[in-house]
Amino acid sequence: MVRYSFFLFLVLTFNFIRAQTIFIEEYPSQSDFKVYVVDHASQADLLVYKVKYKHHAKNNQGLWFFVDYKNQAKKSIYFVEYQSQADLLIYFVDYKSQARWQTKSKKYVLY
Repeated sequence: MVRYSFFLFLVLTFNFIRAQTIFIEEYPSQSDFKVYVVDHASQADLLVYKVKYKHHAKNNQGLWFFVDYKNQAKKSIYFVEYQSQADLLIYFVDYKSQARWQTKSKKYVLY
């Protein structure tokens, strides 16, 4: 029983760690949610930092790693042309320490 519990723990941990691996879809109907990139950090729900390595994209903190294939991603997104079409407003930041949620009520989008 302990062995199975440990296995379950590892599986859940792995899925949680992958929470910020992102695939960009070509069509909005294929995506999990729609994203719009705003011009200023103050307008964003989430401040996003693009990490260089997949293992750095952990938790739901705004650290995103973009993958080449959908089966490698936890979430798929579509970038919309207009802010009113988006489920989530993001702003790309220059430093990892700046990544964070500004609108905590939207956190559910990435779970």
